[in-house]
Amino acid sequence: MIEMQDVWKTYPNGVSALNGIDVKIDRGEFVYVVGPSGAGKSTFIKLMYREEKPTKGTIFVNGFNVDRIRERKIPLMRRQIGVVFQDFKLLPQLTAAENVAFAMEVIEAPRKKIKQRVKEVMELVGLGDKLNNLPNQLSGGQQQRVAIARALVNNPAVIIADEPTGNLDPDTSWEIMQLLNKINDHGTTIVMATHNKEVVNTMKRRVLAIEDGKIVRDERQGVYGYED
Repeated sequence: MIEMQDVWKTYPNGVSALNGIDVKIDRGEFVYVVGPSGAGKSTFIKLMYREEKPTKGTIFVNGFNVDRIRERKIPLMRRQIGVVFQDFKLLPQLTAAENVAFAMEVIEAPRKKIKQRVKEVMELVGLGDKLNNLPNQLSGGQQQRVAIARALVNNPAVIIADEPTGNLDPDTSWEIMQLLNKINDHGTTIVMATHNKEVVNTMKRRVLAIEDGKIVRDERQGVYGYED
């Protein structure tokens, strides 16, 4: 599903974020990306959906050569990648259903299909009764569920989550993780950057540890391994 070959990333200010990353992530895996603050986790995540481009190296995501893809094909590639952020990134003037629908409207899906699919994914994330609520009428956990529904609505092959529980209380964090587990059980590949030690240590999944821009640990049923 995802492969990085000798990937380096140096920012214009001279900061070296990634230094020779080699990794393969198979279809259907659930992978945690951990490491100290500033280790390169966010850059690692952003390269997968072409938010950033590598300085050197090759990246494949679901058959797309991400580092060499033509600009006009980037939207096609991104349809197959759902992204979930720490701060939700919902449009405040739109209802929950409209936020989810927007991801389908962008690709010009038929209106009837949009309505049906939005209802399906909102039911899946447990918010079938919140379709018409604005984001400020929802709790933080509910907003993150809407964000996950938006990431899911186009049936992506992979979901990339950058600290999805970072702004949530412990109980709500567990609810979100159970939801991501359910999505993974249906075959969707999930790559999640996190500082949530308890979640990583309890839900034994593959762990990639990044330090100083390098993968220093790759464990099939790993632990968090840091105190921060």
